[in-house]
Amino acid sequence: MSKNRLIKEYLIIAIGTLIISFAVYFFMIPSNAILGSLSGLAIVISYFVPLSVSALTFILNSVLLLVGFLLIGREFGGKTVYASILFPAFLRIWEVLFPDQQSLTGDPLLDVACYIILVSFGVAMLFNANASSGGLDIVAKLLNKYLHIELGRGMTIAGMVTAVSAVLIADTRILVLSILGTYLNGFVIDHFIDGFNRRKRVCILTGEYKAIKEFIICRLNRGVTLYPAIGGYKEENKTELVTILTRNEYAVLLEYLHTIDEKAFVSVSTVNEVVGEWSAGRRRK
Repeated sequence: MSKNRLIKEYLIIAIGTLIISFAVYFFMIPSNAILGSLSGLAIVISYFVPLSVSALTFILNSVLLLVGFLLIGREFGGKTVYASILFPAFLRIWEVLFPDQQSLTGDPLLDVACYIILVSFGVAMLFNANASSGGLDIVAKLLNKYLHIELGRGMTIAGMVTAVSAVLIADTRILVLSILGTYLNGFVIDHFIDGFNRRKRVCILTGEYKAIKEFIICRLNRGVTLYPAIGGYKEENKTELVTILTRNEYAVLLEYLHTIDEKAFVSVSTVNEVVGEWSAGRRRK
């Protein structure tokens, strides 16, 4: 992995962790809803133990981090250690800057809705960088790796136990809200993860396939496959290029196609997941 890409991934992890900590402190804690997360469990325990939520989160994370190192892998564990250190640190910053924080919306239901959107986006950012904020994310990753359960669904399964613990500190209304919020959170996480993983499968028929092939490999740093094709109308021999690109890369390629061959026939389909090496640069190294 290149140094620039590594720096980018760790920056993404930091931003994702900041978003998650913001959602927890400003929406989950004021609402009293214990949505399925380790920080939610820390909130429940803080009612019975004289420790802050940030301190309890750090302690609980440390236990599950060891599991992540042993069963998921060193890279995932290393990035998760980084996120797990940042998360309680960010929480502590919020605690110092905004002590006794009250609900921003004044409505537990709106707090939970805001929490779900923000934390799901943050968790998806971390999963996309092969990391997590620690805690129950590690349990979800284990379920995904060994039982092939979708990450969002794994988060739901792992989080239900924590959500039910809301009965110890809140009324029935908050308990139901915690369970429903945890359930919906899994769907929203999968939605954001699908958005990060979505790619474009681009098929091009053109007489300028050599120049376009070089552009895709050298400029976009992506692989390309060439297929022989025969035109059905005139039965002419043609060459079809097929490549997998991100949405931004597809826009760059389309702009280039307009300059080199405006009559090129292009068909595009959406790919929800790409497995394996699809970067030409990585294969050349």
